[in-house]
Amino acid sequence: MIATILQSLPTAVPTAAPSAGGSAEGIIGYLTVFVLAAFVGYEVISKVPSILHTPLMSGSNAIHGIVLVGALIVMGEAHGTAQVALGFLAVFLATLNIVGGFVVTDRMLEMF
Repeated sequence: MIATILQSLPTAVPTAAPSAGGSAEGIIGYLTVFVLAAFVGYEVISKVPSILHTPLMSGSNAIHGIVLVGALIVMGEAHGTAQVALGFLAVFLATLNIVGGFVVTDRMLEMF
């Protein structure tokens, strides 16, 4: 099934951001990759047995730590009020995601 989806993808997926005006091909390519990633992610996560959810949460907390580092780097390169505000929002949401993940993991471990 996934092989059929991969064969139907366009041959040239854009690797750079579309120009200032944007292009229909670039946006469609990005949407195609996004939808495919969402579908594959859902399928992978839904197949995980209950016993493995705690290690999976720990792994996702590590990934969110990387997201926080990336948000800090982007915020450090920000110029202007809007970029600083969006950078702060990214750092705040990444931190909230990490803390929430650890709280959920802790509660799951208490059940065992």
